[in-house]
Amino acid sequence: MFAVRLDQGQVSVVRRPRPSRPSGHALLRLRLGGICNTDLELQRGYYGFRGTPGHEFVADVVEADRLTGRRVVGEINLPCGVCDWCRRGLGRHCPTRTVLGIVRHPGAFQEFFTLPEANLHPIPDTLPDEEAVFTEPVAAACEILDQVKFPKGAAVAVLGDGKLGLLIAQVLAAHGLDVHQFGRHRDKLRIAAAAGVNTAVARRLPRAAFDYAVDATGSSDGLREAAAMVRPRGTLILKSTVHGAVPIDMAPVIVNELTLVGSRCGRFGPALRLLRSGKLRLREMISARFPLQAAPEAFAEAARQGVLKVLLKPL
Repeated sequence: MFAVRLDQGQVSVVRRPRPSRPSGHALLRLRLGGICNTDLELQRGYYGFRGTPGHEFVADVVEADRLTGRRVVGEINLPCGVCDWCRRGLGRHCPTRTVLGIVRHPGAFQEFFTLPEANLHPIPDTLPDEEAVFTEPVAAACEILDQVKFPKGAAVAVLGDGKLGLLIAQVLAAHGLDVHQFGRHRDKLRIAAAAGVNTAVARRLPRAAFDYAVDATGSSDGLREAAAMVRPRGTLILKSTVHGAVPIDMAPVIVNELTLVGSRCGRFGPALRLLRSGKLRLREMISARFPLQAAPEAFAEAARQGVLKVLLKPL
């Protein structure tokens, strides 16, 4: 089979044997994969990654105990299942977990791969592949609603108009919040605006104007800029994953008594329900489609400024 490989910043496509199915796992055939910012950070050296990336996917179940023949998406964390975190239902924080395409588990950018059957979620028949492939990042956006108890109709600033920023803005707006998204690309912001988000191309951001703000810039400067937008005793949600140290003057955070909330993966159930609702504008976020065997060109396209979601599909 064909598989994508990252090694010291280089993207290649290699041939390797089809994986065997461990007990409790499903053997999956990739239908569609999405390149996200984390994949690009892995290419730049995040986690010292070498191997097959990919954690946003739609797949067919080829072999399994229960779900054979189903079209599925899958949660990316593989916890031990027995530690204190796992017993509390927080396997996403299991200290010995592996993570699909990120930490010690080969990713989805290959024709066949495996995941525990417990991680899999059948996709509703009415949900097409090109929308279902957004399940993982939509779940990450929904995680904010599990972590922060927003007052009804609260004003929230979202800083950044990349893939995740656009999804976060739409998800929060779909749940009745007054979302104000700030970015640098008018064409991207139009997608969120069509979903009911207040948008602005802002070279100078408002200061101390919101009780809640989300940093989804994916840049080392985003945390500092987003923190300056939050009022004293406000809450700043951190969604950016950046390879390397992020410099920030912590004095304003301390003086203004800000609450910092790190936010990562989310539950797939709420994400799939929201995707079924049709409230999110996803097709407009797809910039390009490539065959899996053209992964080097696909990664180069995904890294270009202004590009949103790039999809990979086996031939």
